[in-house]
Amino acid sequence: VIVTGSDDHLWKMWALPDGNIIMTGEGHADWLSGCCFHPSGTQLVTSSGDTTLRIWDFSKRGCILTLEGHAQAVRDCSWHSCGDFVASASMDNTSKIWDVNSERCRYTMCGHEDSVNSIEFLPFSNTVLTSSADKTLSLWDART
Repeated sequence: VIVTGSDDHLWKMWALPDGNIIMTGEGHADWLSGCCFHPSGTQLVTSSGDTTLRIWDFSKRGCILTLEGHAQAVRDCSWHSCGDFVASASMDNTSKIWDVNSERCRYTMCGHEDSVNSIEFLPFSNTVLTSSADKTLSLWDART
């Protein structure tokens, strides 16, 4: 499976090796910057220049949740291995940990001096790695 974004704010999921489109998502108001599959493979999170993240459910064939709270474009997103949390990296110099079940931001991580360009959970851990345009990498404990 391959997921691609485009300038028309759509994403498409393609099956391999036949190249058929499995699903198309529409809803972001600006460019798509990142996507990540839920650990169970039943959902997808996307990040966008419209400052939001969206969670897409494959069985419902659409967006089930929009997460808002960043002041600038969201550059990247990542699922925690338990599937209950999403991390986001933004051009507003912050990253956030979102509780999908309560549909709210749990933590905002501040400290980078420029845009946060990527974010990733260490598998089966509460450790988060961010990279920034300030030329630094940071390790965070998502619980604190």
